[in-house]
Amino acid sequence: MGACSEGAAAQLSSAGAGDGVFFPKHVHDNVHGNIYLEPLFLKFIDTEQFQRLRDLKQLGLTHMVYPGAVHSRFEHSLGVYWVAGKAINNLRARQGSELGIEKIDVTTVKLAGLLHDVGHGPFSHMFERDILPRVLHDTKWSHEEMSLKMIDCIVDEHSIDEPEILKKAKEMIVASCEHNTLPKSTKEKCFLYDIVANGRNGIDVDKFDYITRDTRACGLGCSFQFDGLLERMRVMGDEICYRAKDYLTVHKMFTTRADLHRTVYTHAKVKAIELMLTDALVKANDVLHISSSVHDAAEFWKLDDTIVKTIETSTIKELKESRDLILRIRRRDLYQFCNEYAVPKDKLDQFKDVTPQDIICSQIGSGVTLKEEDVAVCNVKIDLTRGMNNPLQAINFFKDYECDEKFPIQDDRISHLLPVCFQDMIVRVYSKKAELVGAVSDAFENFQLKKYGIKTQVHPTPEKKRKRCNMKASLDF
Repeated sequence: MGACSEGAAAQLSSAGAGDGVFFPKHVHDNVHGNIYLEPLFLKFIDTEQFQRLRDLKQLGLTHMVYPGAVHSRFEHSLGVYWVAGKAINNLRARQGSELGIEKIDVTTVKLAGLLHDVGHGPFSHMFERDILPRVLHDTKWSHEEMSLKMIDCIVDEHSIDEPEILKKAKEMIVASCEHNTLPKSTKEKCFLYDIVANGRNGIDVDKFDYITRDTRACGLGCSFQFDGLLERMRVMGDEICYRAKDYLTVHKMFTTRADLHRTVYTHAKVKAIELMLTDALVKANDVLHISSSVHDAAEFWKLDDTIVKTIETSTIKELKESRDLILRIRRRDLYQFCNEYAVPKDKLDQFKDVTPQDIICSQIGSGVTLKEEDVAVCNVKIDLTRGMNNPLQAINFFKDYECDEKFPIQDDRISHLLPVCFQDMIVRVYSKKAELVGAVSDAFENFQLKKYGIKTQVHPTPEKKRKRCNMKASLDF
């Protein structure tokens, strides 16, 4: 229990709490300092469904490469709640009477921030991106939609009666699932839907928190600072706009996120471990029925990162292949990264995912016959949130607070050093067996020759890696 500072006091607004003075509980966060928790939000936090987020690492398997990246979705969710509160309270202080921002709006935005990831699957986005498509086939699933089901489950089991707030908070959570879409029922205060998960242009407090939190956890420097954007943003024409002077700060947010994807989230060894665990969980699905819970919130909350330990310690013989893969991860006997290339810029429009079948069909006479199960391919897309489009073109700016005109800004009006392309597609190939690194690398190079007429990778697979893997294979034999 902590006393409220003057700055924190501005945050303390909650539907149903009245105007009386009370002392909320607080937790100390290593990114935002003290985070104050009001009674309504504690009703959700103090449930088994929300506490499950403690057992979901925010960055999935990244800690296997960056040991400090062990922070959880629980911390991130509290952080988004807190920053969402700062954002809406700043708008309320500056434009509250003009925009009609009420206490219930503040509470709704903060609740959306708190609960936006409550339906997230284990292992970060790997669960819905890589695992579920292989076990559910044509069924579409998103953690945003599961968050709505999980909220309903919490409300039913714990008798929380705030229907108006919950309805709008749920709409805010899924508003970003498709770009530029808002619930049909939304007729006013559309800007509220831009705060937590912004489908219009990608600037939201979710990114503010995870960019700051992830860079700190991984021991990386972060030159992007979101506090100035929170303080200076302004609603114009029912959308959140930013000062023209903050253009490069906004740009830095997108580029910092892209750098995190390149150096952390899609690190070559992180992806190797993800490929292995994906294979392990897909093989285990028939026994453990992992996918059977993804449409039932009452069962889904029981699924978290500890599924790895369940498999690892099981004695069920049908799980042997999965156990062996997890043991290989523990012993750092990973799928071997062979090489990668960036898809040429003029080929991005026509790009189709490269498959293991594409690679084995390109193998050349090397005395080894590759099979599809020997090869893993990872197609990595890195962009600034809007594919090949510049997200800053969807953002409106204003000159100063005396000006009522909003306008977009073209990159060339700011700097000629800013990028002219906004998406990278990187194709990586892995050998699942150490002794096949050479054969897989040769097939991968031949695939590039067939596809583009040239080798697009920067350098060949090092000979010492081929020899080291062949030597290890001979010793194992």
